[in-house]
This record gives sequence, structure tokens and C-alpha cells, in this order.
Amino acid sequence: MTTTAEPLIEVRDLRHDIAGRCVMAAPAFTALRGEHTLLLGPSGSGKTTLINVITGLITPSSGEVKIDGTVMSALPAAQRDQLRRRTIGVVFQTLRLIGALSVRQNLALAQTLALGRNDSALIDRLIAQVGLTHRADARPRELSQGEGQRAAIARALCAQPALVVADEPTSALDDANAVAMADLLLETAEATGATLLIATHDNRLRERFSRTFTLAAPGVSA
Repeated sequence: MTTTAEPLIEVRDLRHDIAGRCVMAAPAFTALRGEHTLLLGPSGSGKTTLINVITGLITPSSGEVKIDGTVMSALPAAQRDQLRRRTIGVVFQTLRLIGALSVRQNLALAQTLALGRNDSALIDRLIAQVGLTHRADARPRELSQGEGQRAAIARALCAQPALVVADEPTSALDDANAVAMADLLLETAEATGATLLIATHDNRLRERFSRTFTLAAPGVSA
């Protein structure tokens, strides 16, 4: 993918405290459009907190996050939700697929919430890209762990977001499946024109990414 000079993500001196204790401190970080980045750090370094701040799910104690030129961290909650739905697809550690809906219906709902409409051809194409055509009408409880992860990736991409963020997508996988999952994220992001940010402590993914950003545990020099 060709990058452009306009930053998609801009992070400036972020910090988040809980009950007076710093749980995440991130220095300046910028990702251009088309730059796929691996966010590394040990358990306890605040990667999930940083992901939640970048995606607007929590407000940082201090610092600033810009997404596609908009200061996400300064927006009211409702406007953060709108910006996230319009610009960001998220693959959570817990997949958060709706149990009462099929794979196809999960994607259709996410697409409707983000875009206000459905593109069934895109949904079917994404389901095919992640290898789930034969499981499109299955519900989440009927899927294997790997199938559920692939469905979650397709759901994150169904609104064609500029940014796809994945939080520890390979932590429970063996070596072969971890590599396959990383490749799938990269391939589907490339196919839809999305920029990818993966947060992980899984060093097996390093060779798949030319760009990394390491987050140190609070109080520890990087």
C-alpha cells in the first residue's frame, strides 16, 4: 500500500491514571495512512488502555489523540462514537460477536451502525476473503475459535474503515495459527485499503511488520 504524508493517527504525550496510579504513558507516536504498525509491550505496559484511548473508548487523563485530523480525545462521547464507527474498525480481545445473529447478520448490523446502509456484496466478499462462506449463516457459538476470530476481522472491515485496530489477536494461538492470523489481517487490510494497528506482546509477529512502536510499562524507561 502506498503511504501519504497526512497522519491518520497522532498521539501526543498520553497518560492515563486510575485511582491515582499511572496505568499507561505513551510518548509521541504518528502513523501515516498506509503504514501498518505493530504496537509492542509486555503485559502491564498499558497497550489495551492505549488502544482504548486511540479508539475513543476511554478519555485519557492527559495528552491528545488525533484520528484523521480530528482530536478524538477532546470530543464528547457521542461524537467519539460517531468518529469511531465512521473511521475505525476494532477487533477486540473478546470477539464481541452478537450471539443471536449469524456471521452475515453481525456484519450487516455493524455496517448499518457505521454507514446507515448495507452493502451485501461487500459483506459477502469479506466473508469469502476470511474463508467463512460456508459458515456465513452460523451463529458465534457454532464457530471454532479461529472461525470466530476471522468473523471478527470481517466485521471490523465491513464499513471499509480507514483504520483497523486489533488488540492481542494472536495471544491464544499456536505458532502456525498466529502467523496465519497476522497474514490474514494484513491481506484483508490491504484488500480494503485500511491501515492496520495491532497491539500485542507476541514477538512472533515482528517479522510480519516493518514498523513497530514499543510501549514501556509505566515508570520504566523504554
